[in-house]
Amino acid sequence: MGLWFRYARVALMGQFSKRSNLVVVTLAQLFLTLSALAAALVLFGRFGTLAGYSRDEVLLLFGIAQVSFSVVELLARGFDSFSAILAQGEFDRILVRPRGTILQVLGARLEFSRLGRALVGALILAHALRALGPAMGSGGPALAAARYATVASMTLGSGAIFAGIFVLGASLAFLSPDGLEVVNIFSDGGREMSQYPLSIYDKALRRFFTFVVPFGCVNWLPLEFALGRPGASWPAAFLPFAGFAFLALSFLAWRAGVRRHVSTGS
Repeated sequence: MGLWFRYARVALMGQFSKRSNLVVVTLAQLFLTLSALAAALVLFGRFGTLAGYSRDEVLLLFGIAQVSFSVVELLARGFDSFSAILAQGEFDRILVRPRGTILQVLGARLEFSRLGRALVGALILAHALRALGPAMGSGGPALAAARYATVASMTLGSGAIFAGIFVLGASLAFLSPDGLEVVNIFSDGGREMSQYPLSIYDKALRRFFTFVVPFGCVNWLPLEFALGRPGASWPAAFLPFAGFAFLALSFLAWRAGVRRHVSTGS
């Protein structure tokens, strides 16, 4: 971890050397998040509820999606831009260094400008948790603690899925650099989609994003238990761990890509 912190310090110093650019990009990320929030609030101003979910219940999902995506974008941007690392021959240098490839790719690019989006997402999440506190706190301290722990695992599980998508995209870059554009559909599209309950989408889409890219297992299905709704069962609290299983499979694909990599010879 000491090496990663050195990477982070170098990246932070480099980005602070161009403060105006960092501030502009950070504000742009912040306003993008606020515009998405405004669209959601307009929707609730018109309809009141969404597929049986209140405004604050959906804002809980919104905050989880924004926090998890922005933090992963900050930390794992190296995998998202891996095609450039590969094209420039930088990966060949990574392979000969006495460190793991994953850590070095993680440190290749850190985007501190994503902190603006993460901050807005954290504030939205905090507001939703406060508003939903009475419902989540019902049933005694032990059950309330389990519900808040479920929200935490939903956030971590969502982050694991986004990280897994970035890693899969980098793995596809060993086959074709154009594969990353397809993966962006799942990363950006997954963020937008997971901000709302999956029940509002088509059945085929719900199945895909539950059993293939398991956003449904991580945020939609455990939501019932976290909100303390009648009939919600304990097993749903463990579903967010599907995100970590997805990430583990993504790293297996990464290892396969590294094994088949052919050096540029430079």
